[in-house]
Amino acid sequence: MNPADLRKEYTQAKLELDDLAEAPLQQFQKWFDEACSAELLEPNAMVLSTADSGGCVSSRTVLMKAYDSEGLVFYTNYQSQKSEQIGENPQVSVCFPWLELQRQVIIGGIAERVSSAESLRYFLSRPKGSQLGAWVSKQSRVISSRQVLEMKLEEMKRKFRGGEIPLPDFWGGFKIRPLTVEFWQGRPSRLHDRFRYERASLGEDLWTVSRLSP
Repeated sequence: MNPADLRKEYTQAKLELDDLAEAPLQQFQKWFDEACSAELLEPNAMVLSTADSGGCVSSRTVLMKAYDSEGLVFYTNYQSQKSEQIGENPQVSVCFPWLELQRQVIIGGIAERVSSAESLRYFLSRPKGSQLGAWVSKQSRVISSRQVLEMKLEEMKRKFRGGEIPLPDFWGGFKIRPLTVEFWQGRPSRLHDRFRYERASLGEDLWTVSRLSP
């Protein structure tokens, strides 16, 4: 199949300035609720892009696990590639590709570690297998085979069989505090509706909203 022949007209919805909430995370909540109601596969999945101090960019899909008026939270190994790049350059971008709704939300901002207490609360809510997995995986490191993971998993099962699995000191959350938030609604003839909320700094509560050319 020739990718150039794959075409779909976007006709499901439109987005006008009057439709937007006053604050971007309020608008995000509205769209996220609609994505959940539409029963999309993993509506909290977002493509996270990070860059090191030299400008080398990497992207991967992670799961948003919380959000509020201050930003969005995801969890990871603090020794992973993404965490190391955030340590060098905290500026990140995420994209929610809600393709079935012909929508995207693109957020740019600063990633900061959440408190150990917040990480612990989430860690304890995870299934036991996921808790063990956090101890097993040296995320982003080269391994010789899957057997290495399976042997490590059995080791961790034996180690923690007597009680609660503790939070690893190398694992926890990041909160992305947005500086820009763009809402993208697909429209016919590729003349999409795009609105961007923007503020000058993290401490600024005033957002400006601009319509962008598609």
